[in-house]
Amino acid sequence: MMNRILILLIFLTITETASSQEGDKLDKMLQFPTKAFARIEEKTEAFDNNITKASEKYLEKLRKQEQKLYRKLYKKDSTAAKQLFGNIDSKYSELKQELNKPLGTFNSLSNQYNGHLDSLNTSINFLRQQGVVSGINNNISQGTLEKFSALQGKLNASDRIKKALQQRKKMLQERLQQLGFVKEFQQFKKQVYYYQQQLAEYKSLFENPAKLEKQLMQWAMKIPAFQEFFANHSQLGNLFSLPGRSTSLAAIAGLQTRASVQQELVSRFGAGPDVQQLLQQGMGEAQGMLNDIKNRMQAMGSSGSDAELPDFKTNTQKTKSLFKRIELGTNFQSQRATSYFPHITDLGLSIGYRLNDKSVIGIGSSYKLGLGRGWNNIRVTGEGVSLRTFIDLKIKGSFWVGGGYEQHYRSAFNSVAALRDKNAWQQSGLIGISKVVSLKTKFFKKTKVQLLWDFLSGQQEPVTQPLQFRIGYNFK
Repeated sequence: MMNRILILLIFLTITETASSQEGDKLDKMLQFPTKAFARIEEKTEAFDNNITKASEKYLEKLRKQEQKLYRKLYKKDSTAAKQLFGNIDSKYSELKQELNKPLGTFNSLSNQYNGHLDSLNTSINFLRQQGVVSGINNNISQGTLEKFSALQGKLNASDRIKKALQQRKKMLQERLQQLGFVKEFQQFKKQVYYYQQQLAEYKSLFENPAKLEKQLMQWAMKIPAFQEFFANHSQLGNLFSLPGRSTSLAAIAGLQTRASVQQELVSRFGAGPDVQQLLQQGMGEAQGMLNDIKNRMQAMGSSGSDAELPDFKTNTQKTKSLFKRIELGTNFQSQRATSYFPHITDLGLSIGYRLNDKSVIGIGSSYKLGLGRGWNNIRVTGEGVSLRTFIDLKIKGSFWVGGGYEQHYRSAFNSVAALRDKNAWQQSGLIGISKVVSLKTKFFKKTKVQLLWDFLSGQQEPVTQPLQFRIGYNFK
């Protein structure tokens, strides 16, 4: 569906530059974006579903939190509990209904703006207006616009829910603080904060275009007719006077114009050079303060004008998907037979799960690869396996402290049945320090160097090496 629309859009660009001798190149360009619009459709639907699921999930958590607060307050002051919480189920049911409300005009200034959605929507409207899509393709493009409209409705709904929760949180905080329920209210505040962060995470994923999407918009913006159409019909064009706009912006009710502000300043302070200099100096200082505030908000990872500073320790991993919290890695360590030759090398694989920004737990295994006894006796053999568990805790900067429990089978084996002999396994209890260094390569994102002490080594027969040195790499 959208594949055809993308092909037609690219065709408009190509026809301005391609000559009749570039037939082969034209065919390749038309075949190139076959999957592009299919991906855009999947991405749009996924974003829509994510907003719905996240909103319903956090609204349910907040409803339960209010019920919990109600029961605790009821034991202390039943009258205050009834006045403050009222019909909890009804309130949250109304908030959930916001997700199903129909959308009005797509280009309304009251809509929650999303640049990526605005670009896609304007592109398809441009093709329809130019008559590039017709017949069955026209019906398909209409269905695509309806999906964009539905997504815009979800964005608006999530914004209304977010604002309602902020107001609710502010009111409850003021009242419960007076009643001495500050500690009990902390969990409610956390859920409101993480709902906002979860929406910001999903928006960031949607607004980060893939390579094909970037090329689509680059090609489209080279068409003069599209530039003019975007300036006149996009949401961004309705908010600002973009180059190429053929119509003037209508005055927004309640918003002062530049001319009216200048006239007011002149009537109050005059129009002398000293006054103008003071005003310019004041504007410069104000702009500097605004830039400073903007930089601080960006440094905190905030997205949106209604962001607030949490008064609790946040966990940025909480709003990430399971896949993004998983860390896959590999590591190795060697035992030497001579001063220079490694006797056995453990080749390990691990999978870790980030509990928060400063702690990772996981499991792993390794294969003990024998390399012989010296340079004159090199041979590759299987010398056993290991099963591992671990936990890593960040202490400062790139330094981590960690430990784990491991089981080792230190003999060659010919079948899995041999591993069932529990008496053949040896234990290790490890604790140590590691340094993590960023590593920008095609396959790995960081290196981990570990120095570990096995405090159970003395209990083994024969006694195993107490100090272990490992080098590991985390996959991207």
